[in-house]
Amino acid sequence: MTSKNNTLGGFWERNRKSGGYLLRHKAGGFLFRVCRGLFLFGLCFLILQPLINKLSLSFMEQQDLYDPTVISIPRHFTTDNYNMVNKLLDLWPSLFRTILISGIVAILQVLSCTLAGYGFARFNFPFKKLLFGCVMLVIVVPPQTILAPLYLNFRFFDVFGLIKLIKGEPVNLLNGIGGMVLLAATGMGLKSGLYIFMMRQYFRGVPRELDEAAQVDGCGKLRTFVSIMLPDAMPMITSCFLFAFVWQWTDSLYTSFFLTKYKVLSTQLVGLADRMREYYFKVYETGISAAYLQTIIATGMLVCLAPLILLYLFAQKAFVESLSQTGIKM
Repeated sequence: MTSKNNTLGGFWERNRKSGGYLLRHKAGGFLFRVCRGLFLFGLCFLILQPLINKLSLSFMEQQDLYDPTVISIPRHFTTDNYNMVNKLLDLWPSLFRTILISGIVAILQVLSCTLAGYGFARFNFPFKKLLFGCVMLVIVVPPQTILAPLYLNFRFFDVFGLIKLIKGEPVNLLNGIGGMVLLAATGMGLKSGLYIFMMRQYFRGVPRELDEAAQVDGCGKLRTFVSIMLPDAMPMITSCFLFAFVWQWTDSLYTSFFLTKYKVLSTQLVGLADRMREYYFKVYETGISAAYLQTIIATGMLVCLAPLILLYLFAQKAFVESLSQTGIKM
């Protein structure tokens, strides 16, 4: 107690000598921490509350949806909504197909964008600024504006007339994964401009002394890139892979454009409401209520989001590390 009194007495003595500055500084710091905590709590609540609400709805029976006394905790707990979504989405085949396609496209995008970003960051070549301006244009221009030429290009795909010369007609790349693979491998896939920009900014922050030291040790351009630059850039590459995988996972534009014969989660989720109405009318010979339909849609959204949340939990360390490094080097 005596030590505590001495500490308080010393504080007030220092505060008196500072003209009250010490007390104002301590009070301001405490108030700032309280406001910051409240702000972060409110922000987290705004982000998580819709997910928590959908999660509670997914375990409710229909009678709970119309009970005003049921708010967040189901009174009649059920997993029938998940069984229904499993049946309507053809879940496991669609999930496996989505993982495979998203993984292939994301890996190819990361490879092509890493090479392009490294080239823009470390080499000088003709029309470099013009080409990088085109990369920025790819980021700005929405993909919906180029759908018509994209359709014609891949519906009648040809390379300088060689395919038509050999086969007699162009190739149709709209009914398979070939079109998406070609776009990803050439750095023109979904959001590829953003990944090129991210990798360029990262490699620009790497000291050029590393290149010079590698050349002194006898490394060529390719060996320097593979042995020195890539290992150091793995956190940023991981971030680009996560972005590419998630955007491909949730994309319905390019997926419905190219993968017309494949059932993947994004396109299956878009048509979930119509399939639910058809199923309900076929089984019960009546229309489905709007509340129950929204419950099934919410359950389908949670099922589609669950693999992405698990992926982030496994890769969050590298993801956070890449953001911190980017903040320092950019």
